[in-house]
Amino acid sequence: MRWPRQLTSLLFVLALLAGPPIVLLSVVGAPIQGWPTAAQAREWVQNPLTEQSLTAALTIAAWLVWLLLAYTVTIRVLTRLSATVSWLRRMPLPTPWQATAGGIAGAAVFGVSSHAITAPPPPPTQPVAAGTLDDAGNLTPPDDDVLADAGISVTGGWLPRDVAEQVSAAAALVWLRRRRSYRPRPPGRPSREDTDLAPLPPTVAAVQAALADPTPPPSEPGAALTDSSPLDRPTIGAAFPRAGVGLTGPGAQDAARGLLVTSLLAGRHHPAVSVIVTRPVLAGLLGPTAETLGRRLPGLAVIDNVGQAAGFFSGNHPGRGLGGRDQAHRNTQEGTDAPGPTLIVDAASATDNAETLVSLAIASAAVAVLGRWPAGQTWQVDPSGRTHHQDGSGSAGPRMCVLTQVTATDLLTVIAHPDPTPPEPRTSGPSRSPALAGRSPQWDAISQDHPVRSGNDKRRLQLRVLGEPTLLLDGHPVEIRRTAALQVLVFLAAHPDGADTRQLTEAIWPGLPRRSLTGRLYTTLSDLRAAIRSTAGVSIIEHSDDRYRLDPTGITVDLWHFRRVVRDATTTVAADATTWKAVIDACPADLAARRTWPWLDPIREATRRHVIDAHAALASASPDARQALAWLQAGIRIDPYNADLHTRAVTALITLGDHDAADVLRKGYTRRLAAAGIPPTDTDLTTATVMDQPAVPTR
Repeated sequence: MRWPRQLTSLLFVLALLAGPPIVLLSVVGAPIQGWPTAAQAREWVQNPLTEQSLTAALTIAAWLVWLLLAYTVTIRVLTRLSATVSWLRRMPLPTPWQATAGGIAGAAVFGVSSHAITAPPPPPTQPVAAGTLDDAGNLTPPDDDVLADAGISVTGGWLPRDVAEQVSAAAALVWLRRRRSYRPRPPGRPSREDTDLAPLPPTVAAVQAALADPTPPPSEPGAALTDSSPLDRPTIGAAFPRAGVGLTGPGAQDAARGLLVTSLLAGRHHPAVSVIVTRPVLAGLLGPTAETLGRRLPGLAVIDNVGQAAGFFSGNHPGRGLGGRDQAHRNTQEGTDAPGPTLIVDAASATDNAETLVSLAIASAAVAVLGRWPAGQTWQVDPSGRTHHQDGSGSAGPRMCVLTQVTATDLLTVIAHPDPTPPEPRTSGPSRSPALAGRSPQWDAISQDHPVRSGNDKRRLQLRVLGEPTLLLDGHPVEIRRTAALQVLVFLAAHPDGADTRQLTEAIWPGLPRRSLTGRLYTTLSDLRAAIRSTAGVSIIEHSDDRYRLDPTGITVDLWHFRRVVRDATTTVAADATTWKAVIDACPADLAARRTWPWLDPIREATRRHVIDAHAALASASPDARQALAWLQAGIRIDPYNADLHTRAVTALITLGDHDAADVLRKGYTRRLAAAGIPPTDTDLTTATVMDQPAVPTR
């Protein structure tokens, strides 16, 4: 609790303010007792250093020091009061309807029986960014990049809550698509260099961390990814003017980028075009990446002039679906609610095609003009996204999503189609990304110097990170009070070569300014060390040259044991079934299962792929068709989204003559992808082609 400390500070300040005047007045008297006479002045000039003059000088100096202290305290108090008044002015007041509803609710509360059971208050409706709550659940003062106005502030922009949720869902789908498209291969070294294991951009990680729920998500990945509250309209929704809007002011470009990202996210589940933009405008919004990224964004139509936009509303544009009223009619018939497209143009194009744009806006398009728009409303946008009408009234409009060029590009990568020319495999040098540091080949040297586990290991502390993260002392769980402390333990377990302060803070608190995180990290580590020392009497976290690492001689880690088994399997001259079974047995569950820390995804997927490779190797090497099918089915339970495993399993079932089971497996896999929001691809449909193959008799 902070109030005892605050009370002590207040009493101390009051003592400093009241104590010196009381002492001076009671001991010395008033600082000035009238002006000196001419005789006293001549006497002081002749003999200035008398006891009386020195006492007066010291008294005046003491009063000046006290005045300086009083002035400082007064300024601090006035500053605090000014900040409080500003906060109160920004705090929204209830409308008359809200006040009436509140009065009725209060009357109902006071009118119920005294024996009524009261329910605990609901959690706050506004989302809280990562790090804004301490581990006791108390709200800490917000930093610069924290939640505001039911949205999330990140470095380089502000996103409404619904847009942030769409970004987080799209990021999760990126990893599901990577899991779907992975093709098992002969098991390799623990330090995988798969190009599709690269972490998502930092802005995406910051959004994911800000939305992270303290309670673990459902165990079924698809259940957490269904669109229970899809964003079906641009952020400004019904507030968007019927005849379009012009965007001016210092935040106009950032608001246009926000509108671009928002509309593409809203339309990613619909086949029709969701954003139409002229080529010069797209180049100004996205910069050097506009040409390449524009071709990879689904739902984006790039036009050379406004006249071409009409083709997307006439219903005869090839491959673009219907628009306008025809699209609305189709949506009504199919029971869907696809948003109309968003058209973004510059002021010059809008002036030359004013009538066309107005007609398109009436046909359900959201028209945004970068500049003044005489045919409709014009909003002035500030850098924070707040808008004001430029109709002379100066009234406030809705707050828009605003994104810088880099931030918008980061967010668009989660909905863009994969790059058809993937980058070359990374070299074996140390990774600059915290999420990739765990794949450093330095692990091999560390595991050779310190055997991570053996059957007669007598170390008392064990860290389990495969499954629910747990620290054990002699088999009994050790309480880790801070969630961030548990995350530090798992991060260091995944990075046995250690991590520095920057890597830890960027991974655990992404998106927040480092100046406010160093002290928080030290507090977290201090609390973690104290908890372990008080329980086990040892310290397992080493700190040298600003790098933190777990002491491998004082603790056993199941992930280290798993990586050691994988390394032994890949370096064995003749690997057999026993070798691959050891890999499977060493990984009983996902890394930090049910945790949603953004830095986990690359390492978790790399660990899962080793296990999938082992299942595929056992299936390929098995001489018995039914045993091979059993290994494939076990691999599907490890990753129910992998297309290659399903194709092999369907083929095996058809080979065994069980066409019904093959059809059930194929349809169940298609439904699982659809529930997660992943449309089937040609790769997924290969499971359907094998259905036409004749059954091969088996002995």
